[in-house]
Amino acid sequence: MSANSFDARSTLRVGDESYEIFRLDKVEGAARLPYSLKVLLENLLRTEDGANITADHIRAIGGWDSQAQPSQEIQFTPARVIMQDFTGVPCVVDLATMREAVKELGGDAAKINPLAPAELVIDHSVIADKFGTKDAFGQNVELEYGRNKERYQFLRWGQTAFDEFKVVPPGTGIVHQVNIEHLARTVMVRNGQAYPDTLVGTDSHTTMVNGLGVLGWGVGGIEAEAAMLGQPVSMLIPRVVGFKLTGELKPGTTATDLVLTITEMLRKHGVVGKFVEFYGEGVAATSLANRATIGNMSPEFGSTAAIFPIDDETLNYLRLTGRDAQQVALVEAYAKEQGLWLDPAAEPDFSEKLELDLSTVVPSIAGPKRPQDRIVLANAATQFERDVLNYVSDADEAGEESFPASDSPAATNGVPSRPTTVTAPDGSTYEIDHGAVTVAAITSCTNTSNPYVMVAAALVAKKAVEKGLTRKPWVKTTLAPGSKVVTDYFDKAGLTPYLDKVGFNLVGYGCTTCIGNSGPLPEEVSKAVNEHDLAVTSVLSGNRNFEGRINPDVKMNYLASPPLVVAYALAGSMKVNITEDALGTDTEGNPVYLKDIWPSEAEVNEVVANAIGEDMFNKSYQDVFAGDAQWQALSIPTGNTFEWDPQSTYVRKPPYFEGMTMETTPVSDIAGARVLAKLGDSVTTDHISPAGAIKADTPAGQYLTEHGVERRDFNSYGSRRGNHEVMIRGTFANIRLRNQIAPGTEGGYTRDFTQDGGPVSFIYDASQNYQAAGTPLVILAGKEYGSGSSRDWAAKGTALLGVKAVVAESYERIHRSNLIGMGVLPLQFPEGQTAESLGLTGEETFAVTGVTELNDGTTPRTVKVSTDSGVEFDAVVRIDTPGEADYYRNGGIMQYVLRSLIRK
Repeated sequence: MSANSFDARSTLRVGDESYEIFRLDKVEGAARLPYSLKVLLENLLRTEDGANITADHIRAIGGWDSQAQPSQEIQFTPARVIMQDFTGVPCVVDLATMREAVKELGGDAAKINPLAPAELVIDHSVIADKFGTKDAFGQNVELEYGRNKERYQFLRWGQTAFDEFKVVPPGTGIVHQVNIEHLARTVMVRNGQAYPDTLVGTDSHTTMVNGLGVLGWGVGGIEAEAAMLGQPVSMLIPRVVGFKLTGELKPGTTATDLVLTITEMLRKHGVVGKFVEFYGEGVAATSLANRATIGNMSPEFGSTAAIFPIDDETLNYLRLTGRDAQQVALVEAYAKEQGLWLDPAAEPDFSEKLELDLSTVVPSIAGPKRPQDRIVLANAATQFERDVLNYVSDADEAGEESFPASDSPAATNGVPSRPTTVTAPDGSTYEIDHGAVTVAAITSCTNTSNPYVMVAAALVAKKAVEKGLTRKPWVKTTLAPGSKVVTDYFDKAGLTPYLDKVGFNLVGYGCTTCIGNSGPLPEEVSKAVNEHDLAVTSVLSGNRNFEGRINPDVKMNYLASPPLVVAYALAGSMKVNITEDALGTDTEGNPVYLKDIWPSEAEVNEVVANAIGEDMFNKSYQDVFAGDAQWQALSIPTGNTFEWDPQSTYVRKPPYFEGMTMETTPVSDIAGARVLAKLGDSVTTDHISPAGAIKADTPAGQYLTEHGVERRDFNSYGSRRGNHEVMIRGTFANIRLRNQIAPGTEGGYTRDFTQDGGPVSFIYDASQNYQAAGTPLVILAGKEYGSGSSRDWAAKGTALLGVKAVVAESYERIHRSNLIGMGVLPLQFPEGQTAESLGLTGEETFAVTGVTELNDGTTPRTVKVSTDSGVEFDAVVRIDTPGEADYYRNGGIMQYVLRSLIRK
């Protein structure tokens, strides 16, 4: 129950239903706030408890100074949680483990359930191994189930065992598209209350739902678990950047062109840690699909969220996607009552402002390695010629003397070239060179949710087929829509055969290429690329194009709209000026240009209007949690506690609750501690957390080998996030991590002072020796410790390695909070002091005293840190809220929640 200090509790009647609401107009200053801060204000009004959320916090938002730097911390309680399978599995593992702990403590295991609705969509596991055939989808699903059976059995058990936890099975869609098409409420109804739908998600592109007026963003697994268990997420009241849209897009431009333009603008402006909010007359002219496309790219331009207010376009989309009439009426009534309805003429109080005339947007792509590096399409070929010089060897650099005299000068005029003949399995041959498009993928949540660009792609395919064109033989072409609705409207419009004919057969409903699940290139192409060191390219309709992400054989990656992905598959090379050069020849030998196969806006709109209807969404989502026969046939335990398989290398019971009692163990000082790692500035959670491939000669690889796993079946750290044994061994093991107490090394190395001389060893091996000796560990670090996105295992792995405290110059806010959530004490060097200025080498033995003050119910401002070398300093205790202090006293957030639930 809210303390209701502002007398904001009221009633809203919609039709025959009445709802309790908390009125924003009861707080002075609310009317001038941006939409996003009004949502946060309502959140605090409704959850005010007088301790973690107080009247002062509410007044702080009402009196928000748009020009001030963020300093006021608040506790945000999201309405729900959304997860994808890679990052969601550890959350469910922890819930399952909590159930067993409750049982062991004499409580009711069934009490452990998400307290906020939690939904998980399995979309990160399908790999586009098979392509270009009608049965590619079925084959890829079979391979997916084969690789992931243990994980899927576990998630299917969770689906049956937990209330408020639902799983969308494999082969359904991408989490963010399923979210906007079905899961998002826009206005939430629960226990008779109506309030804004808000969420956190275990994927950075959770922000796609911002296009629907829903405030939410990506977080690490620990914050997601906390939110599931009813705990608030700590955050600073942010600066809000107003982005004014005017005008309308010109014919021939797409949502992708728009979002690449916005990404470039906002990256240049700088919006990290800020909310971006769109306003102005141009918002009304921006379709919901385009809004969602923009919201999706929030991580690429760096903002926490990128939100659009609610308006008629929001309501139309809710109706189209099958939301019931009462829900749509509630969204409209609530938004208008609370001042959350878009006024195109309004100018809320923003911290900063930008403006874009939509009519100035031109066709664009981005690459070759960052989403903010926009290239005007007409300049793409010449820009490629400059950029490729960064990806080829010196011998390749193109003076004409580098090539046989028979080559025409025009072909080599300053452009690297290494023509390579490839023999296909059928005996035919073709030639590839630098710039060859080897992957052309219509993929990812960003664009596959947008029917306008998807229909445009299918119409390009249709016109190409009618002209007699098809993909070049070296191009791996894949179609991975974000939901089954896409293939339904392709079928209804009669467009599927044309996509198939060009090679864009359905390969799966999932992220695929955008997260690196592009599958292998054809063997002969891969061989030619690697033997001749060719700088080949991918073109994908995704949001991420970082080096090495898309495919290990592909050096240069370009983001493009789905219709341009098809066009580049026809052209086959980034050297082709796609706006002027022929893509191929028709059946009569005449050149075919992009303009010949590019659909008009009217053609696209006609297909969208006639082929997409509410019935499709109702059909696709009526049994969305049931899954297909293969999902339903998975054998699972029937009890409310999970039957752990001791042989499993994917899902194991973690040790967080071993030896736990209902009474907390008093907080103790730290004595005799050794340094596990001494790190510099800007060490991110991506440096700390396990990620990517598992190498055989590492502790994680050795563990899998010892458990009978063949090297070919190692899979990735991402797929094994439910096995703490693998993940501990990969913590602090990033190949670019430099531990200063083991100079000359890169990767997961330290010095092990349990042995004479402190020899260099793997961090995991040293930690095991330290723990066996009863020696606590500390981390020393520089500025901005723990920024990055791979957050949950960065904290979990730190704790499980035996680290009791981190001493850094400054922290990224969320990782600092996560460390506390895992029972690790975050300390800060005194202002102006560093490990270097204090003369710390990392070879000392440390003691930390004064921590025990926490046992008295207070949090000390500083504690004394001393070493056996005589260095002493007062470290600032970075436990910043009463809630964080409670977590630390309990040994971590999961232990705190567990005890609280048992006592209820």
